[in-house]
Amino acid sequence: MTGANLYRAHQFAERAGVTVRTLHHYDRLGLLKPSGRTGAGYRLYAESDLGRLEQIVTLKFIGLPLKQIRELLSRKALGLAAALRLQRRILEERRRQLDLAIQAIERAEETVSARTSRVASRRRRARGPEGAEDWEAFRKIIEVINMQQNMEWTKKYYSEEAQAELAERRKAWTPEMQQQAERDWAALIRDVEAALAAGEDPAGAQAQALAGRWVELIEGFTGGNPAVQQGLNRLYADPQHWPSTFKKPYSDEVGAFICQAAEVRQKKV
Repeated sequence: MTGANLYRAHQFAERAGVTVRTLHHYDRLGLLKPSGRTGAGYRLYAESDLGRLEQIVTLKFIGLPLKQIRELLSRKALGLAAALRLQRRILEERRRQLDLAIQAIERAEETVSARTSRVASRRRRARGPEGAEDWEAFRKIIEVINMQQNMEWTKKYYSEEAQAELAERRKAWTPEMQQQAERDWAALIRDVEAALAAGEDPAGAQAQALAGRWVELIEGFTGGNPAVQQGLNRLYADPQHWPSTFKKPYSDEVGAFICQAAEVRQKKV
């Protein structure tokens, strides 16, 4: 140790459980700058640098690339308590994602075990082509994992408060609830398309009922939280920056019809 609570790179690396090469790499990337230098130019680290290093290691562990970690940590100076809360929320969200993937894999295991225990002839008669259920089980695993990965980009539209609220709500959100929500949205969009085709008036009773269902489904996602609603509004107002893998689930005509119906409904409330 040199000076007041300052450590040479090898001393700090030993105390922190990382390599000196790692410290040098993080310095070059601007992730963890040393607190000082010796007269000969050697890096010096303070005990306070350990908190920053812990944040980097945690975010790297959960899969964030170093470039994204640097951007995240440079947004503002976080106090230790705030930083720990943020990391806990990120870890909880990743755990939820892993739990969904594990559930999908467990169902695939059950499907494969059931298939192998059946008599081949009975399987072909009752279930069609051999392995059809296997393919469906594996497709579900891929779908769950891709769904989690593909929606990471939406986080930029939500404030930290909104992300924390969404993380809390997702703890109780099951795959079955997700499937039901998808069915409800698909049915509602079909009904709105039918109303459009029939030339329904947005101010009419049928359109007003559809607008009510639309609001209920949105509130099912936002929980009535204004911060989450604001994030959702920002997301749908920025389609030019959506990834090619994300498609709006309804047409512009459907959106315009519902907006008109919702405006009428709001005036009546």
